[in-house]
Amino acid sequence: MLIYKIFKADEWADFESNGETRGAPIDLSDGYIHFSTAEQAAETAARHFGGQTGLMLLALDADALGEALIWEPSRGGALFPHLYRPMSLTEVLWAKPLPLQDGAHQFPADMA
Repeated sequence: MLIYKIFKADEWADFESNGETRGAPIDLSDGYIHFSTAEQAAETAARHFGGQTGLMLLALDADALGEALIWEPSRGGALFPHLYRPMSLTEVLWAKPLPLQDGAHQFPADMA
Protein backbone atom coordinates (compact mmCIF):
# COMPACT_ATOMS: atom_id res chain seq x y z
CA MET A 1 0.00 0.00 0.00
CA LEU A 2 1.28 3.44 -0.89
CA ILE A 3 1.15 6.27 1.63
CA TYR A 4 1.81 9.92 0.91
CA LYS A 5 3.70 12.86 2.41
CA ILE A 6 3.32 16.49 1.34
CA PHE A 7 6.35 18.77 1.63
CA LYS A 8 6.86 22.44 0.93
CA ALA A 9 9.56 23.16 -1.67
CA ASP A 10 12.22 24.12 0.90
CA GLU A 11 11.50 21.02 3.02
CA TRP A 12 11.80 18.82 -0.08
CA ALA A 13 15.07 20.53 -1.08
CA ASP A 14 16.51 19.93 2.40
CA PHE A 15 15.42 16.29 2.27
CA GLU A 16 17.00 15.80 -1.15
CA SER A 17 20.20 17.47 0.01
CA ASN A 18 20.51 15.54 3.29
CA GLY A 19 19.16 12.18 2.14
CA GLU A 20 17.17 11.89 5.37
CA THR A 21 14.49 13.88 7.20
CA ARG A 22 12.62 13.93 10.46
CA GLY A 23 9.84 15.74 8.58
CA ALA A 24 8.26 19.16 8.50
CA PRO A 25 7.99 21.44 11.56
CA ILE A 26 4.66 19.84 12.57
CA ASP A 27 6.31 16.41 12.45
CA LEU A 28 9.19 17.57 14.64
CA SER A 29 6.70 19.06 17.10
CA ASP A 30 4.56 15.91 17.25
CA GLY A 31 7.49 13.47 17.38
CA TYR A 32 6.60 11.51 14.25
CA ILE A 33 6.24 12.00 10.49
CA HIS A 34 2.62 12.41 9.35
CA PHE A 35 1.46 10.53 6.26
CA SER A 36 -1.89 10.11 4.53
CA THR A 37 -3.48 7.36 2.49
CA ALA A 38 -4.67 8.09 -1.04
CA GLU A 39 -8.18 8.61 0.33
CA GLN A 40 -6.96 11.05 3.03
CA ALA A 41 -4.45 13.08 1.00
CA ALA A 42 -6.82 15.63 -0.57
CA GLU A 43 -8.33 16.57 2.81
CA THR A 44 -4.84 16.78 4.33
CA ALA A 45 -3.78 19.14 1.54
CA ALA A 46 -6.88 21.31 1.96
CA ARG A 47 -6.62 21.49 5.77
CA HIS A 48 -2.89 21.98 6.16
CA PHE A 49 -1.70 23.38 2.82
CA GLY A 50 -4.71 25.32 1.54
CA GLY A 51 -3.78 27.86 -1.12
CA GLN A 52 -0.07 26.96 -1.01
CA THR A 53 1.94 26.49 -4.16
CA GLY A 54 5.29 24.80 -4.68
CA LEU A 55 4.33 21.58 -2.90
CA MET A 56 5.72 18.12 -3.55
CA LEU A 57 3.83 14.86 -3.08
CA LEU A 58 5.93 11.87 -2.07
CA ALA A 59 4.85 8.23 -2.27
CA LEU A 60 6.26 5.52 -0.03
CA ASP A 61 5.48 1.83 0.46
CA ALA A 62 3.90 1.47 3.90
CA ASP A 63 5.04 -2.14 4.29
CA ALA A 64 8.67 -1.24 3.56
CA LEU A 65 8.77 1.24 6.46
CA GLY A 66 8.67 -1.54 9.02
CA GLU A 67 7.53 -1.51 12.63
CA ALA A 68 8.26 2.21 13.07
CA LEU A 69 5.13 2.96 10.99
CA ILE A 70 2.14 2.97 13.31
CA TRP A 71 -1.49 3.51 12.29
CA GLU A 72 -3.16 5.80 14.80
CA PRO A 73 -6.58 7.49 15.03
CA SER A 74 -6.71 11.13 14.01
CA ARG A 75 -9.31 13.17 12.07
CA GLY A 76 -12.73 11.77 12.89
CA GLY A 77 -11.21 8.58 14.28
CA ALA A 78 -9.71 7.53 10.92
CA LEU A 79 -6.39 5.69 11.13
CA PHE A 80 -3.44 7.64 9.78
CA PRO A 81 0.10 6.33 9.20
CA HIS A 82 2.75 7.89 11.48
CA LEU A 83 6.46 7.14 11.15
CA TYR A 84 8.41 7.15 14.41
CA ARG A 85 11.90 7.42 12.91
CA PRO A 86 13.68 9.49 10.28
CA MET A 87 12.70 8.87 6.67
CA SER A 88 15.38 8.10 4.10
CA LEU A 89 15.34 9.48 0.57
CA THR A 90 15.89 5.92 -0.68
CA GLU A 91 12.45 5.01 0.72
CA VAL A 92 10.68 7.49 -1.58
CA LEU A 93 9.21 5.65 -4.56
CA TRP A 94 8.36 8.86 -6.38
CA ALA A 95 8.01 12.59 -5.83
CA LYS A 96 5.74 14.73 -7.99
CA PRO A 97 4.69 18.37 -7.93
CA LEU A 98 1.32 19.04 -6.34
CA PRO A 99 0.02 21.98 -8.36
CA LEU A 100 -2.73 24.32 -7.24
CA GLN A 101 -5.49 24.96 -9.78
CA ASP A 102 -8.62 26.98 -9.07
CA GLY A 103 -7.88 26.78 -5.34
CA ALA A 104 -7.54 22.99 -5.19
CA HIS A 105 -4.44 20.82 -5.31
CA GLN A 106 -4.32 18.53 -8.33
CA PHE A 107 -3.25 15.02 -7.36
CA PRO A 108 -1.67 12.63 -9.87
CA ALA A 109 -4.13 10.41 -11.71
CA ASP A 110 -2.04 7.32 -10.90
CA MET A 111 -2.29 7.69 -7.12
CA ALA A 112 -3.09 4.25 -5.75
